[in-house]
Amino acid sequence: MFDYIKGQLTKITAKYIVVEVNGLGYIIYVANPYSFTDSVNQNVTVYLHQVIREDAHLLFGFHTDDEKDVFLKLISVSGIGPMTALAIVAVDDNQGLVTAIDNSDIKYLMKFPKIGKKTAQQMILDLAGKFVDNPEPGQQQSQAKRNSNHQLDEAIEALLALGYKATELKKIRAFFEGTEETAEQYIKSALKMLMKG
Repeated sequence: MFDYIKGQLTKITAKYIVVEVNGLGYIIYVANPYSFTDSVNQNVTVYLHQVIREDAHLLFGFHTDDEKDVFLKLISVSGIGPMTALAIVAVDDNQGLVTAIDNSDIKYLMKFPKIGKKTAQQMILDLAGKFVDNPEPGQQQSQAKRNSNHQLDEAIEALLALGYKATELKKIRAFFEGTEETAEQYIKSALKMLMKG
């Protein structure tokens, strides 16, 4: 089992990043790949969790140990797989998640992709009182702003990869059209809007 990886970030896609170590490129699935944009071609440390299935060995990555801890708690719940847990972690609002679980707010939890009423109830049952409030330090927005439409396209693609529906994202695209943000910022803002619903 792996704890973390240190290497050069060589590629970012809507679903994963690639970190190269000693000539090998490791595909690592992360909640918001574009949050790594400022680190392309630089050395990074990514905290890891490995999932071994019959047909694949998958690596899931996180900026911090705290983020990884939230992910591990989520996948301990029956009905929540790694990809669904990533979609929840991507919202970057652990306090909202913790509050919803502690207050038995099923409606809030059901706003996450692939979380139905039964799974939301299971989350409350399994995780109430188990989170320590460790707010993530805000990550700096990229200063090198590129074509805003391209950045928005990348953000929409990443949200689709997390499991949000194209119909939901049409409103998001319309709302942000004409603005200039990084893909990372679009994703964070869109997730807040989607959770407010």
